[in-house]
Amino acid sequence: MTRNLKPARLAPRDLLRVGAVGLRARRARVVLSALGIAIGIATMVAVVGLAESSRADLMAQLDRLGTNLLTAEAGDDVTGREVRLPKNAVAMVERVGPVRHATATANVDARVRRSDVVPQERTAGVTTQAARLDLLTTLGGEVARGTWLTPAGERLPTTVLGAVAAERLGITRTGEAIMMNETRVVVVGILKPIELVPTLDRVAMVGFPAAERYFGFDGHPSTVFERSTDASVEDVRAVLARTVNPGDEAVVKVSRPSDALAARAATNEGLTHLMLGLGAVALLVGGVGVANTMVISVLERRQEIGLRRSLGATRNAIRLQFLTESLLLSALGGGTGALLGAAATHGFARSRDWATVVPPWSLAGGLAATLAIGVVAGLYPAIRASRLHPTVALNSA
Repeated sequence: MTRNLKPARLAPRDLLRVGAVGLRARRARVVLSALGIAIGIATMVAVVGLAESSRADLMAQLDRLGTNLLTAEAGDDVTGREVRLPKNAVAMVERVGPVRHATATANVDARVRRSDVVPQERTAGVTTQAARLDLLTTLGGEVARGTWLTPAGERLPTTVLGAVAAERLGITRTGEAIMMNETRVVVVGILKPIELVPTLDRVAMVGFPAAERYFGFDGHPSTVFERSTDASVEDVRAVLARTVNPGDEAVVKVSRPSDALAARAATNEGLTHLMLGLGAVALLVGGVGVANTMVISVLERRQEIGLRRSLGATRNAIRLQFLTESLLLSALGGGTGALLGAAATHGFARSRDWATVVPPWSLAGGLAATLAIGVVAGLYPAIRASRLHPTVALNSA
């Protein structure tokens, strides 16, 4: 009595074992093919991770520095001459209700050089500005060495250098003297970089009274800084120009320093999209490599395919075998690439003192992309292998 027996199906565990055997038999080719996938995934994960880490650092800076600082600078009139702000500009700004702090700096005509043996024209790119005592409070600046200007010191020939100014002048400690025009000035402090107003890093600052006494300064501020409540920044921004310079507000330029950090975040997002496109191209190239490997594998293993078909393997079993090999090959490259991308992100972020941020969706998306590449790249070779006739396959050389 004859019974119709259904062909046995390979269990998932057996499929994985058969697929892994096929990969182990061609290790060099597998490594090279997986490398293409790994490069693409590593690029995509690293690009996303670095962009998110940089953006997180920018957002942390904004949170730390605040977004409620506004500046008002004197511009030029219709004849091209620089307009001078009123001497009481800071006092007028302080009368605006939501304003918490207001201060000012002013340009001073004093050439800065390291010593009196250096010609006056060699200023090392350092300029002089007069500063009020409450400047650091308003800007959130800090002193790296020495002290800030004091009520007594702002009347004396003393200066506080910005971080870049100190480096350019070769000043490493306080108590040293520099020349401003023909006046010897003592350095009493060196500032840390001021992130919201980096232009002050290249400045030597003296007190308003000292600037008037030693350098012929007229007392008119050049830039007014103010901090208000977060909720009222835009309202203050709308009235700041006419408050600083009533009747001629058109020549006053009002800006928000934190906008520069926000613009950097937007720029980073655009670059991220570009780099993701390059990563996708690398991933596509890796997919072509996987497809090429699988096609060659089918050609080389025709006798193996014919033998399995003769022993009862169905076309579906052959298709699944080669599709599994392709998926394993892609998963190997994708997993390696994800680890490499995360490691590259961590290393670079640590070198820049950023918090490492690797979004889980980038890892999951990368692995999903590799599996999709594996299916697409392995589908044609798998179908081709399943269509080989057992007799033809066994008789092939």
